[in-house]
Amino acid sequence: MGRYRPPSPPRSNYITPEGAETLRTELDFLWRTKRPAVTRSVAEAAAQGDRSENAEYIYGKKQLSEIDRRVRYLRKRLDSLNIIDQVPNNTTKIFFGAWFQVKTKDGDYQTFRIVGPDEFDQSEEYISMDSPLGKAVMGKSLHEEVLVVAPGGDTRYSIVGVSYRPTKL
Repeated sequence: MGRYRPPSPPRSNYITPEGAETLRTELDFLWRTKRPAVTRSVAEAAAQGDRSENAEYIYGKKQLSEIDRRVRYLRKRLDSLNIIDQVPNNTTKIFFGAWFQVKTKDGDYQTFRIVGPDEFDQSEEYISMDSPLGKAVMGKSLHEEVLVVAPGGDTRYSIVGVSYRPTKL
């Protein structure tokens, strides 16, 4: 079996101002704090002599490689992202950045926010606009029903609230 991996599907290039700030903070921490600390520890380990059997040196070099890879990714990604800080004209429909509440067929209520693929893991309530639920609700209005086709099975939701303010619905 070869090492070929098919390319991942293209990701949306939208992000909220909060998400962009989180990515900038991570980049700043990696570049100004973590990388210099790991570089110092690698230099100290290298000064101890034989590098081929020095676990601290080998581990530190791997850490530097991972940090550099993440820094390159963050810089490239931040340059390509579109920060969406405007509320759409029609606030009765679900678009990027919207908080919305759905009701399941069991009568349970769940609240979500549509965000970009780079920030959905920052909160349990955040869902990516590229996710099955995100795609299903995009552009829908209050009191509409949506069918979410997902690998775990199809689910029907009723939209019971839409807001563009970070308050609970």
